[in-house]
Amino acid sequence: MSQSADPKPAPDSPVVAPASMFSDCGDAPCPEPVLPTATAEQQAALTDGVRMRENPAEWAFVRLSKLIEDYEKTLDKDEEVGARIVGLPGDGVMQIEDVGFWGPDFILFLGKNADGRPVRLIQHYAQINVLLDARKKPDERPARRIGFQLSELVEKTNPKQT
Repeated sequence: MSQSADPKPAPDSPVVAPASMFSDCGDAPCPEPVLPTATAEQQAALTDGVRMRENPAEWAFVRLSKLIEDYEKTLDKDEEVGARIVGLPGDGVMQIEDVGFWGPDFILFLGKNADGRPVRLIQHYAQINVLLDARKKPDERPARRIGFQLSELVEKTNPKQT
């Protein structure tokens, strides 16, 4: 009886993704998003300075932060970015104050609910669905923009600084 060259792992052993499943763009351009109404320049701006990451949560965070920053460019001075997220209590709306990640798999949204109470959404990177929404800012302060803060964090964690 011959032994197979590829023995099956034990049923309770952890699943290990092959290294070939992850890539790093290195000096090559990263994939650009496909947005039917965007110009080539708009699409290229989303990937400017972006490098792929091996950590899937970090890679999702990097692209999400660019999309938030791009969305904020469409807001007027009295609006801030909010989100409507399935699974949140009430109307499912939260004002996003910050976004982070805890690799290898969590994306974190920090903000306030409709009552002004703090909320923290912890979501698996593979299940992320966020509808960015313009919310009226409180009258007593200028509108906050979180996109540039997220971009700074992306830059700090960029594995290929040039």
